[in-house]
Amino acid sequence: MADDLILWGTGTSRTMRPHWMLLELGQEYITRPIKARTGETLAPEFRRINPRHKIPVLRHGSFTIAESAAIVQYLADTFPSPSIHAPVDAAGRAVLNEWCYFIMTELDAASLYTVRRHLGLKHIYGEAPTAVDAAKKYFAHNLEAMAPRIGIETPFLLGSRLSAADILLTTCLDWAIAEGLALPDSVMEYRRRMTRRPAYRDAFARNYAD
Repeated sequence: MADDLILWGTGTSRTMRPHWMLLELGQEYITRPIKARTGETLAPEFRRINPRHKIPVLRHGSFTIAESAAIVQYLADTFPSPSIHAPVDAAGRAVLNEWCYFIMTELDAASLYTVRRHLGLKHIYGEAPTAVDAAKKYFAHNLEAMAPRIGIETPFLLGSRLSAADILLTTCLDWAIAEGLALPDSVMEYRRRMTRRPAYRDAFARNYAD
């Protein structure tokens, strides 16, 4: 039932992630299209849902979870699909987590969000050109180090099936391109494959409807 799954948040790379996973899994859901930094997340009703007043947030029945990476992993675990790689063994889970933690810490938080803070949000956080330049170089360094493991021997990061890690990485690559960062040719080809997926395109239309 669609009303059993409610997703709050649209308009960013981070909110794109759960939309994409829900559509890959073929799940019907309700979208609450609130956006960051519009004041909507500060409303008392939303703060009762997520006191940190951040999007995305997913409600599944009586269960509520925030943080985009946690949401996509929860969905993959909760709605098993033969097309989604969601290992249950400890070693397989550790390999998936290694990718997810790397993407979320080194690419998303340490690199791309530093650029976002001091360019797109410089009116809030101030200009910091040295930090922005260092963050861009750090992103490039980490991506180049991992490029030989991205979509060369297998179509996805972890073999022949899409995983939460692919969704996290592709949305970071989209974000990087939007910030004007160059990507290695092999990584660009990987991104092209991911963004041709029907669920990605449907999610993009929902997430960036405006």
